Amino acid sequence: MTEFFHVITADQFTELLIRFPRLSSEKIPLDASLARILSDDIVAFEDLPEQARSTVDGYAVRAEDTFGASDSIPALLEIAEPVQMGTIPGYALNSGQAAPIPTGGFLPRGADAVVMVEYTNRADEKNVEITRPVTLRTNVLDKGEDSKSGEPLLPSGMQLRFQDIGFLAAAGFSEVSVYRKPKVAILSSGDEVVPVDCRPRPGQIRDANSHALAALVREAGAEPILFEIVPDNAAMLRQALETALSQSDITAISGGSSVGARDLMKSAVSSLNDTEILAHGIAIRPGKPTLLADRKGKAIFGLPGHPVSALIVAQVFLVPLLRHLQGAALGKGPRGLRIDATLTASIHSTIGLEEYVRVVIEEKPDGTYEAHPVYGKSGMLSTMVKANGILVIPMNVEGLSKGDSVQVVQW
Repeated sequence: MTEFFHVITADQFTELLIRFPRLSSEKIPLDASLARILSDDIVAFEDLPEQARSTVDGYAVRAEDTFGASDSIPALLEIAEPVQMGTIPGYALNSGQAAPIPTGGFLPRGADAVVMVEYTNRADEKNVEITRPVTLRTNVLDKGEDSKSGEPLLPSGMQLRFQDIGFLAAAGFSEVSVYRKPKVAILSSGDEVVPVDCRPRPGQIRDANSHALAALVREAGAEPILFEIVPDNAAMLRQALETALSQSDITAISGGSSVGARDLMKSAVSSLNDTEILAHGIAIRPGKPTLLADRKGKAIFGLPGHPVSALIVAQVFLVPLLRHLQGAALGKGPRGLRIDATLTASIHSTIGLEEYVRVVIEEKPDGTYEAHPVYGKSGMLSTMVKANGILVIPMNVEGLSKGDSVQVVQW
């Protein structure tokens, strides 16, 4: 077993995550696929549309029959048999004829354009006046113009949006193959940690980490499995880890990762068979005492016990891993909208540590943004509640000054 006792950078830690293989795929109903990531390319098996269709209500015509038409000198065309919705016309349109057609109706043979109904006047029961000319293929969606049989529709690795689902439905797909959702075992450890429905005695704290991490895991498209709180007991911690690993793809345990006499996490992880500790310590703040291990291709995250530290580490490293396992590219840093903003207060930082500062991002009337730092200690969850974004200070930067232009990530 290989162990690391030195602190590594955030970039090095992120690079370690790529070693964990993506999950297997599963076929699910199309209506259950929103936000899931495709595991295979989707290829069209038919043309869409299958025949040329009208994109407006109007008259199917031969475009040359409308040339020169105007309000003062309309083109007079004979009204042909109306096009019925959902059927392909069984006749050909002759020169000098116009067929009433609804939006989505198939063009009869011989027709090569459609005149909008707004540019027509009914002369009598048998004839219609065209008051504006059309060119070839005007208001027509040609056969295979939306998609052609044999051509790719959507690539693997794409996260499905509502419009993608509509496109696949139109193309005839009722099921899709996607990466399986990761199952994440979530454990909190420590004699001082009690369930949320308990009134803490002096020196005890409620288990906020498990519930916040479970919500974060769900938001990342994975399935959390919450375990009971594990006391500071080496044998019980090891057994809890064994059980969690047997039921999940990733195990995240918070607490007990700091250096000290009560640090049981590293020893418990080290005692597991076929387990390699990849890192124990990242050059970041908060979250420095984070642990990462590999048990037969399954990741073990040892998160700090302080809630803010645990949640920031989970956002910056655990969430990218969850998305990677589901087929997405492995990104670096917290997910969210990148915004250029002006810093409203100076911030001190330490050379050699990548720092994550909670901020309130405010949009000004002129469309620019300001970033207001939110101050507080690592145990204060209220700082996370007040903030709506995060500012990453690189490890080679010794602080930022008021008025600096910075990039922030909006949650």
